[in-house]
Amino acid sequence: MARDRFAPDFDPDCGDTDLTNACHDIVIGRWQGVRDLLRVTGPQWLARGHRVRLLAQACASSSTVESWLAAEPRSGDALVLRAATETARAFNLAIAAGRGMPIDQHRIDTAVTACLEATEAYLDDPTPWISLISVARLYPSGVRRQELARWWDELHQRDPYSVEGHLQILHYYSARWHGTHGLMYDFARDAAGVAPPGCALPVLVQYARVEEYRYALDAAQGSRSAMALGQHWNHDGAVSDVRRTWQRWIMGRTHDGIAPGELRDLNHLAHAACHAGASDIAAPVLRMLGCRATRTPWSYTGDPEQQIVKWRKDLKVRG
Repeated sequence: MARDRFAPDFDPDCGDTDLTNACHDIVIGRWQGVRDLLRVTGPQWLARGHRVRLLAQACASSSTVESWLAAEPRSGDALVLRAATETARAFNLAIAAGRGMPIDQHRIDTAVTACLEATEAYLDDPTPWISLISVARLYPSGVRRQELARWWDELHQRDPYSVEGHLQILHYYSARWHGTHGLMYDFARDAAGVAPPGCALPVLVQYARVEEYRYALDAAQGSRSAMALGQHWNHDGAVSDVRRTWQRWIMGRTHDGIAPGELRDLNHLAHAACHAGASDIAAPVLRMLGCRATRTPWSYTGDPEQQIVKWRKDLKVRG
């Protein structure tokens, strides 16, 4: 067949089979597999953050975490997962309500309380601080600057190079929530500037560009003015940002493996490089990814599978 048989694998768990098994347990109402997974993960913060975030999404529509807490009320892992689950539930309700509709204040307060309890139950864990910063976006006027700064300091002390933690602050500072495009980009570039070689934080600038694109697309409301957004990805500044991320992050790495918690970050770099026309970066990043893919950010610019297949074909990526 002449057709390219390559098909990206959009595994929602990013290849983390142990996480997939635990999520299956949640579906049937078993919490023991979740407990065992988080116990084995321990203080591997990248893996722990990735797993807690996706476990919370699975738990949001079930009572699994409540069952676990009923059996082990003092479990730090269970309290951390409950905090993330309450955060996911608050966001699910906000999405269901739709933009411009009031958000249930009680639900937000419940999530914040759960996060604060988790921070006390597992003192070293940055994960509940990430959940806390995330849910702060849902308050109509945000939170006091001093409070957000205190939460950020607590997170930074525990995991100073957490991409997920930085990403939650970036979203908070975005024009969609409680800031501006300029504030968002300043934060992303400041974080990238102090990151050590091989650290993924420079990719925050690509996340910021996606966030700005989404905001502009919503403002255009599907009108013809949206066509002007094509230059959003390939102007000189965007191309320079892609090259800077490649140099600081990928060229500074001392290993070739991609952890499940890094897969979304690498897809953001691949997407940015493709749309920036930086083929010398896009091709090796796509090669690194192989068939592993995440739907975002590709879904914001078209059909994810079609785009990835097209770029691989155009750039003659094999393997």
